[in-house]
Amino acid sequence: MESRKIRKFNGHTFEEVDDVIAIEYPLTIVVDGEEFATMVCTPDHLDELVIGFLASEGVIRLIEDIEALSIDEDRGFAYVELVQKQTFSKDFYSKRFIGACCGKSRQFYLHNDVKTAKTFMKNIEVSVSHCFALMKKMQEESTDFQLTGGLHNGSLCTNNQILLSRSDIGRHNVLDKIHGYCLKNKVSITDKMIAFSGRISSEVLLKVSKIGVGIILSKSAPTTLAINLANDLGITAIGFVRGQSLNVYSHPERIVL
Repeated sequence: MESRKIRKFNGHTFEEVDDVIAIEYPLTIVVDGEEFATMVCTPDHLDELVIGFLASEGVIRLIEDIEALSIDEDRGFAYVELVQKQTFSKDFYSKRFIGACCGKSRQFYLHNDVKTAKTFMKNIEVSVSHCFALMKKMQEESTDFQLTGGLHNGSLCTNNQILLSRSDIGRHNVLDKIHGYCLKNKVSITDKMIAFSGRISSEVLLKVSKIGVGIILSKSAPTTLAINLANDLGITAIGFVRGQSLNVYSHPERIVL
């Protein structure tokens, strides 16, 4: 975050005030000497972001797949050396894959999604009251959003406790940071869930699947394709968690009174 002088109209006149602004930072990831991707992000927890992004893209599966990772924050580069060197095909990471998978919505997967999306089959439950409490706690702890109004927030939770929170200007980056933290610290995720501030799009739902959690809570809405994917992948998608109301869009058996 940075403080900038701005002119603010207060209802009667203009005044000069200090305003806190979210930082938009370009980061280029170089893998084995080859430029792989450039993203814009909030420049914190960059190692987690890179690890989570590469896992989500199917470049790595485990933290042990990375031989070395260094970040040049001044120039905006992350340099990754893999244990098993590979040559990247841009087609592999950009072309849609239409295959004979279960579920109509799978035709929208990218090639790497077919490799990395996970179907969740665990029998876990969370109470409605805990859903409300987790969302309320996540929002109370989102101090950077309260200061800037320009960040997305997400938390890794058990059914009654927030374990980790991350924020970023990009909602996908939030999930990559959580994913990277879990891989880096070998966190077991089978009994975990995600609380999230943003819309549940198909891309967000796939990120959640790749992390390996089975429940996502959001104060916002899902899309139709996200709901289709959630049904296919065994994920419980819960939207509009606000006050004492919520909507369960898929696999409602995990939500109990």
